[in-house]
Amino acid sequence: MAGGIPQVVLNSGLKMPIIGFGTATMPMASDELESNFVNAIEAGYRHFDAARIYGTEQNLGRAIKEALRRGLIKGREELFITSKLWCTHAHHDLVLPGIKETLSNLGLEYLDLYLIHWPVRLKHTEPSFYFEKSDLLPFEMVPTWEAMEECQKLGLTKSIGVSNFSCKKLTDLLAVARIPPAVNQVEMNVGWQQKKLNDFCKDKGIVLCAWSPLGGTGAMFGSYRILDNPILDQVAQARGKSKGQVALRWLYEKGVVIISKSFNKERMIQNLQIFDWELSADDLRKIDEFPQKKGNNGEMFVGPDGQYKTVEELWDGEK
Repeated sequence: MAGGIPQVVLNSGLKMPIIGFGTATMPMASDELESNFVNAIEAGYRHFDAARIYGTEQNLGRAIKEALRRGLIKGREELFITSKLWCTHAHHDLVLPGIKETLSNLGLEYLDLYLIHWPVRLKHTEPSFYFEKSDLLPFEMVPTWEAMEECQKLGLTKSIGVSNFSCKKLTDLLAVARIPPAVNQVEMNVGWQQKKLNDFCKDKGIVLCAWSPLGGTGAMFGSYRILDNPILDQVAQARGKSKGQVALRWLYEKGVVIISKSFNKERMIQNLQIFDWELSADDLRKIDEFPQKKGNNGEMFVGPDGQYKTVEELWDGEK
C-alpha cells in the first residue's frame, strides 16, 4: 500500500499505485496548478501522470518540492512519477534528449515510468498539439524502443512502456524488445471497456492503465455521456456512492491502473474511496450494457501522406 492505496507490481519489479493523479489540464495559472498538485499529495495521491506535451512538468516539479518542504512526504522515493515522450521526439536519436528535458522540467534525477505517448512520429519541433498533416513522419518502432531501453539501462527511468498501442502493435513490440513494456496506457472506461486489450495485456504481463476513466469531461475530446448515463446513476444510487466512484471502482475490479483527476478537494478524496466496497453481479451486468464509443480516436494523426491513412489503420482495426 502507498498512502492507503493498493499497488500493482510491474514486470520491472517496481510497485505502482493503482490510482494516479492526472496532470493534463486546460490553461491555468501556474501557482493555482501547483497548489492543486500539492493538495493532491496532501489528499493521499502518490502517483502522478505527466507528459512533455501537457506543459505541466515544471509545475509538478515545483509542487513536489513544496510537498517536501511542508513535510507532506519525506522523500522523492515516496512518489511514483510517470511522464511520456511526445511524437516530436519519437525517434531513436531524440528519445534520450527528450527524457533529459523532462527530468530537467521536473527537477528530478529519474522517472519511475517513461512511456511512448503514441505510436506516431512528428517533425522535430517544439512539442505541440497543433501541427500540419505534412508533419506526420513514419514511426520506427524498433529503434525508438531501443532508445527507450537505453533510458532504463542508464537509470533515467525505472520502467518503460507505451501508450495508445493496439494488441497488434504490442505483439510486434514484444517480438523485438529486450526489455518488455511494463505498461500500456490507453483510454478505458465504462463507455469504452477494452475487454480484448485488457485480456491481452494480462496474458503478456503488461499492466493496462486507464486514461479518461470518467469520459474526459473538460477535455477537448471529452463529453458527459458517461456521467450523465442513467445506468451509472442507477448503480450509484444502489451503492450509495457517487457516479464517479462507481466508474472508478469498475476499473479497479477490472485490474487496471487508473489515472483520475479533479481539482475539487472533495472529489479528490472521493476518487480514492473506492477500495472498501464492491459492485454486485447485477451492477456489473448493467455496466456491461453501457453503450460503447471511443472518445479520442487519434484522428489528428491520420492523413493521406502519413503512416496511417485511416483511423482503422492507427488502431489496426481493433475495437
